[in-house]
Amino acid sequence: MRLLSQLLVVILCISATYTFGQDIQYSRCNDQRGMNIFEPTKMTNVEYNGLKVNIGGAFTQGYQKLSHERADTTIKLYQMAGGFNLAAANLNLNVQLGDGIHMLLENYMAARHHNEFWVKGGYIQIDKLPMFGNPEWFTKYFRVKMGHMEVNYGDQHFRRSDGGNTIFNPFAENYLVDEFATEIGGEVYAFPMDNLMVMLGMTNGLIRNNIRDYAANPANGVTKKSPSILAKVAYDNNGTENLRYRLSASLYTNSETPGNTLFSGDRTGSNYYGVMESTAFDQTANFRSGRVSIGSFNKLTSIMFNPFIKYRGFEFFGTYEAVSGKTIAETDNRKSTQMAVDLIYRFLANEQAYVGVRYNTLKSRLSGYTADVSVDRTAIAAGWFPTKNLLLKGEYVIQNYNDYKTTDILNGGKFNGIVVQAVVGF
Repeated sequence: MRLLSQLLVVILCISATYTFGQDIQYSRCNDQRGMNIFEPTKMTNVEYNGLKVNIGGAFTQGYQKLSHERADTTIKLYQMAGGFNLAAANLNLNVQLGDGIHMLLENYMAARHHNEFWVKGGYIQIDKLPMFGNPEWFTKYFRVKMGHMEVNYGDQHFRRSDGGNTIFNPFAENYLVDEFATEIGGEVYAFPMDNLMVMLGMTNGLIRNNIRDYAANPANGVTKKSPSILAKVAYDNNGTENLRYRLSASLYTNSETPGNTLFSGDRTGSNYYGVMESTAFDQTANFRSGRVSIGSFNKLTSIMFNPFIKYRGFEFFGTYEAVSGKTIAETDNRKSTQMAVDLIYRFLANEQAYVGVRYNTLKSRLSGYTADVSVDRTAIAAGWFPTKNLLLKGEYVIQNYNDYKTTDILNGGKFNGIVVQAVVGF
């Protein structure tokens, strides 16, 4: 995949017109204008003028001063002091291939988990059919996405930090359980009426390719490889000039897979470095600090509901998520419930500044446990956009771990402190 991306860049350098900014049809801007954009609408004011390549990217430099502790002080935690975290950077190539057809190639140039250049994925999005004369029924009502891409499960993934791309996240870090996966497949969208979107998708259910015949050659008890099925419905209405409300419901399910990564697919890492880690902490190997791993699943069903309300400068974004799944070795499903509320107030001209608070809770039956554990996080944040491409944000966070086994390093654990980030998006 790396060789393919390099070859593609060479071809585009020879044949295409390069642009900066957002001149690609049916795309999300990589700067402040992309805030609170979920699926791009079927409306576009960008004319097709031939092959065009939009070079976009993102950069985040963070500083943290966090402290942590656990109930049993005989088990030592990593000793932290205030300092700068690894800078993260992304590089995106958004290519207008035809009228209503574009390809997005997303890359991590540097991240906590992968310091080297790494391809996140790429996909083709089709909003028109110029090869068939651009029939109005497709242009107005349908969209198709195909490739190795980030699956559209829930609305939170449109607001999460993704390597250097943190400009859409009002806070420093993602949820306690971070839903993110790149899988090979396709999604079909329908826009049957104003403000309503319906999506059905199917993927291979894995983070990478896999051609193994598990029926003939089982692995760790897995005897088949089933596709993942995705479904989503969203109603998004700008009720008045000052009011917008959206409600979405999402489903992700797989009946049997060798290794699902919906809750462990992030290849960039947490923005809380070293928290609740042992003295053997390594920032690359232990890249999920502060997040909760609810385990891997061979069978999984997960649903998410996301309400969003914006009235003038006030924003409410909520999440309710229910997860049920198990490994082949387990008899019963393990269940997890995650809830989160973001309250944001944006002010000044063009909403250049904001303050916000997030409360995020998790109740989960972890592998090897006979009772549920719970984790809660409260984060208070503020941010300022000097320009639409620059963001300076800071956060104070408190996180508590409850009901973990005494042998678990997270038993009676808690951490708190500040994280400050300087962000670029274009």
